[in-house]
Amino acid sequence: MNIKIINKSSHTLPNYETLASAGMDLRANLEESVSIKPLERTIIKTGLFIELPIGIEAQVRPRSGLAAKNGVTVLNAPGTIDADYRGEIGVILINLSNEEFVVENGERIAQLIIAKHERAVWEEVEVLGETKRGEGGFGSTGVK
Repeated sequence: MNIKIINKSSHTLPNYETLASAGMDLRANLEESVSIKPLERTIIKTGLFIELPIGIEAQVRPRSGLAAKNGVTVLNAPGTIDADYRGEIGVILINLSNEEFVVENGERIAQLIIAKHERAVWEEVEVLGETKRGEGGFGSTGVK
């Protein structure tokens, strides 16, 4: 699938690191480093602008290494970029650790996943079909 992209950053385009990678790393596009204090959130810009086909979304997801090693993650994971959005891709990062975290220019801060999606058409009814689970939710299927 071809996707139009404008790169106003000083970094290479996002790419798949391996043949089996689902996501491409997004890099911070900063004039100076940004410090994120514990429990603080901030939007980090990437310098990237994309044009997605209708029926396709881009999902911004955390990088597992950044989360595991530093407690820094994407706040609204996954963040959705809709096909009609033309602004710069920004990543909402939150620092869930007890220590300040510094984001440097060019640092890999998130992953971008390209995915198809469906559009729902609601059909109002009076009754829903029965299932074994029924209305059970929030752990009703057990722990093991």
